[in-house]
Amino acid sequence: MMQNAPIELDDRDRALLDGAEGAAMRLAMQVVLRAAEITRATRLQDIRFAHIDACFYNGQAHVDFARFMLDNGARLAVPAWTNASLVSRVDADIRPEKDDPVVVSGARLLMDLYEQLGCEPVWTCAPYQLPGRPGVGEHIVGSESNAVTFYNSVVGARTNKYGDYLDVCAALVGRVPYSGLHTDEGRRGRALVDVGAIPEDLRREDIFHHVLGHHLGRLAGSRVPVIRGLAHDSNEDQLKAISAAAAASGAVGLFHAVGVTPEAPDEASAFQGRAPEVTVRVTPAELVAARDALSTGTPGPLAMVAVGTPHFSFSEFARLVALVEGRRVHADTAFYASTSRHVYAQIAKQGWAEMLARAGVQVIVDTCTYFSPAVRGCRGRVMTNSAKWAYYAPGMLAVESVFGTLEECVESAVRGEVWRDARLWRDAAWGVRG
Repeated sequence: MMQNAPIELDDRDRALLDGAEGAAMRLAMQVVLRAAEITRATRLQDIRFAHIDACFYNGQAHVDFARFMLDNGARLAVPAWTNASLVSRVDADIRPEKDDPVVVSGARLLMDLYEQLGCEPVWTCAPYQLPGRPGVGEHIVGSESNAVTFYNSVVGARTNKYGDYLDVCAALVGRVPYSGLHTDEGRRGRALVDVGAIPEDLRREDIFHHVLGHHLGRLAGSRVPVIRGLAHDSNEDQLKAISAAAAASGAVGLFHAVGVTPEAPDEASAFQGRAPEVTVRVTPAELVAARDALSTGTPGPLAMVAVGTPHFSFSEFARLVALVEGRRVHADTAFYASTSRHVYAQIAKQGWAEMLARAGVQVIVDTCTYFSPAVRGCRGRVMTNSAKWAYYAPGMLAVESVFGTLEECVESAVRGEVWRDARLWRDAAWGVRG
C-alpha cells in the first residue's frame, strides 16, 4: 500500500499536537491532520475565515462535542460565522418546542454553546450576502453546500466542503489541508457545459438558473463544470440559484461561467490551458425534464409557499415586494420568506417587512423551512421558487413540492391554489415554438 508523504508542520502545529494549549486544541489539530492524511495533502494552509455548520443540531453528539471543546480550552483562531439553525431565536413559534421537545431544546442549547465559543451569530446559509466577505484567492472554511459553491465560484475564495466538526476544528487551529479546491489543479475546469442552444430570453429568466443548477449537478457530479453561454450580466441572485441547486443535486463545489465568474474571463483560463475532458450541450428538452423532476405535487389547493432557500437577498425582497404590493395571501395558505438578520434589518428599514406582514407573508430569520420538524402550516402541497427546497423537502417532510417562478408562487399564494404562467409552461419546449 502506498504511503502518504510526510505532512509539513510548523512549530505551532506541533505544540498543539503536544497539548500545549489544552485538550480541545490538541483534538482539533489531530482532526485537521487526519483530514490532511485522508486527502493526501503534504502541507497545511492558513485560513482567514470560517462559516461553520456544526452549530446545526443533528443530535446529542453535536452538543457533546461543543461542550467538550468549550470545557477544554477551545479558542477560535479566525472569525467564525454560524450557518442557519434548526430554530429561530426571534420567533420560537416557528418550530414550537412541544412539537419535538428534545430536538428543539437541543437546537437552542447548541446555538448558545457556539455563541459562547465566540462565533458570530449570523445564523444564515447565505453568509456571502453580509459585509466582510473574503476576496479572490483567499483560503477559508465553508461547510454549507450552497455557500461553499458560491464562495468558490462567484467570490473566487477557496474552500473544500468541510463536514461538521472538521469545520470547527479548522476554525480553532486556523489551518486546513492544502488539497482539493484550495489548489490550482483542483480548480481546473473539467467539463464544458454549453447552454447556447437555450433561447436567450429563457436564459434571462430566474427559473432558468435554478433548473440549470439542478441539471448541472446531475451532469457534473464532482467534476468542475465550465458553463458557456450564461449572460455576462448574470447577477448574484441567479448565480446563487445555480450554486444551491448544483450542490444539492450533485457534488459541485465550484463552477466557472465564462465571462461571468472571476476565474473564467475566457474558456482557456477556466480550463487552465487544457482541453475539456467532456463537452455537453444542454437542450431545452433536458431542462424541461429537470424542471419537471423538481415537482412531486400536482395542481390544486395550496397549503404553503416557501421562498428564501438559500436565504433571500435584499434584491430578491425588492422583487417580492413589487409582486405582493396591494395584494393579500389567501387565508388558507401560509407564506414564508426566509432570510438573514442582516437582510431583515435592511428590509425593515425600508418598511418592507411590515408591508409583507400585512399582505400575509411571514419573514423568518435564523432558519429554513425544509428542515424537520415542520414549521407551522407546512403540510400537503407546498410551492417554492427554489430548486434546492423542491429537491430536499419531499424527503424530509410530509409534503409534495411544486416548483415554479417567484411570480407563480405569489399568484398561487393569493389564489390559494397552484397557478402556472402559460408563457413559460405552455409546451414541452418550455416556451420555445417550432
